[in-house]
Amino acid sequence: MNALRNILVLGHHDVRLFLRDRGSYIWLFVVPLAFTYFLSYAARGPGGPADARPALVLDNRDTGFLGAVFARELGEQGLTLRAPDEAGDAPRGITVPEDFTQRVLARRQVTLEFFTIEGSDMGMAQIVAIRLFRTLLALNTRLARHAIDDPDRAPTEESLIALMESAPSVALDVSHAGHKPRPVGFAFSLPGNLVGYLFLNLLVFGGASVAAGRRGGVLRRLAVSPLTRRELLFGKLYGLILLGGVQTTVFLLVGQFVFGLDLADNLPGILLTLAVFSWVAASVGVMIGFLIKDEEKVVGVCLAIALPMAFLGGCWVPLEFGPDYFRLLSRTVPTGWALDALHQSITFGAGLAQTVPAIGVLVLFGLAANFAAAKCFRV
Repeated sequence: MNALRNILVLGHHDVRLFLRDRGSYIWLFVVPLAFTYFLSYAARGPGGPADARPALVLDNRDTGFLGAVFARELGEQGLTLRAPDEAGDAPRGITVPEDFTQRVLARRQVTLEFFTIEGSDMGMAQIVAIRLFRTLLALNTRLARHAIDDPDRAPTEESLIALMESAPSVALDVSHAGHKPRPVGFAFSLPGNLVGYLFLNLLVFGGASVAAGRRGGVLRRLAVSPLTRRELLFGKLYGLILLGGVQTTVFLLVGQFVFGLDLADNLPGILLTLAVFSWVAASVGVMIGFLIKDEEKVVGVCLAIALPMAFLGGCWVPLEFGPDYFRLLSRTVPTGWALDALHQSITFGAGLAQTVPAIGVLVLFGLAANFAAAKCFRV
């Protein structure tokens, strides 16, 4: 019991000392959360041009009602309409002739003038062309449906709008095959930055605190006290794991209530993954502190280890963006396994059972790092 009490006292003391330094909050919370926010826009996934509402210049000269119905259909198909004198960034435009309604009701061919605005974005222009084609197809379909439903009456604005507002006869339900969507937005940036910065911070803080304790003689004085080497080691590890728990708690609360992620349903798997991963990172950080006595060198070595591991693990760049061997390399570092377990829980909705293999590998990393830290123990 005395050994456990000593470990707890050492750990709590280290956390109190760290949290008293207000400047440390910047690297623990401010920088990681800011990076999470901005990285979510770089990893939005489906979004951007395909889901935008590109502008279209509409020169409606029609004197009848079909010109207005056509304009409404353009909006329904995802186009933002602009007047001819307010083209702005519109890449293309279309001119509806004066006799548009008259010719359509007379069942005569009518030609719409479709033109490209010089200097416009050609990629967005292609999207406009596709949506214009969909608009023409939809309008012709409604005219045909009206002719079938009420062949004795000519279509009116009210009857066509009623058809537009009616439920479609055929609906398309789109979902991810196998329930494996690619993590995008905050679902990618929050787990990635949490793993990356948790690993970085615990390496730097752990290594620097041990190195400072050795340089200042604190560990030497503790070593001649009734404390054992094992208690010193596990006290340091416990304090770092507690510090990781503080960062994890803030991240998860912000993710749930600010970024809108659903973290509560699979919280046990998330917490267990991060607890084991914190143990791995803390063990590596303490080991570096035992090997190197100069704090500045410790920080440099920790950065040289943490940043490549975060990159290889897919924390800041989706592994899907790289060649296939990136996925194999991610299996050689603890960050890759931790991030995989978090994506299983957060993005794929997997339970604790599905994350056990990744957590098991992290335990092996932790045992190896813990053994190495014990062997490198120096005061």
